[in-house]
Amino acid sequence: MGRMKKHRKCRFLSDEKVFKPLGIPMIDLVTFEIDPDEIEVMRICDLEGKSQIEAADRMKVSRGTIQRLLLSGRYKLIDALLNSRAIKLKNKY
Repeated sequence: MGRMKKHRKCRFLSDEKVFKPLGIPMIDLVTFEIDPDEIEVMRICDLEGKSQIEAADRMKVSRGTIQRLLLSGRYKLIDALLNSRAIKLKNKY
């Protein structure tokens, strides 16, 4: 059994959001779920232009965790955009 997930400081999304390609029914799409911590770290590093160290300080986790979250979130986002998949932004774990 792995360790329990450490609490991370993330913004709360009021509801789940789904983004999908035009013209393809949702039932025919593969959906990637992006976790709140992945959204938050991409927002801090990519949108605000902060470093991974600054993001780690803000979210109260290690820089290694930030790097792993960035890789995971960016992979899901880019794969969904390039391969016509749906993206679901989760508002909780």
